[in-house]
Amino acid sequence: MALHLPKLIEIFMTSENTHDTDALASCFTADAIVRDEDHTRTGLTAIAAWRRETDRKYYHTVAPVAVVECNGKTVVSTKLSGNVPGSPLTLDFVFELKGAKIASLEMKS
Repeated sequence: MALHLPKLIEIFMTSENTHDTDALASCFTADAIVRDEDHTRTGLTAIAAWRRETDRKYYHTVAPVAVVECNGKTVVSTKLSGNVPGSPLTLDFVFELKGAKIASLEMKS
């Protein structure tokens, strides 16, 4: 059975796998927040820098395996592969959407 992701999250996941930093601007609000590896990045410039950094460091891909709605957030469990310790591993992407954009994103293992 195919996994149904909200279109915006599908675009984000595709950009993860194609390493398309330019696609981020269409996904996030201007003041969005990303929490990953004990760091918080705020705003499109900081989020784009985070994406470039993680691409260089891990050159990873993600394969969504489950999606659930919980407390107003969309949690997408993924199989993350790449130059990541323990690869492949399960990583949850916790999205909070605001209108048609991502207002916050947190990665949890």
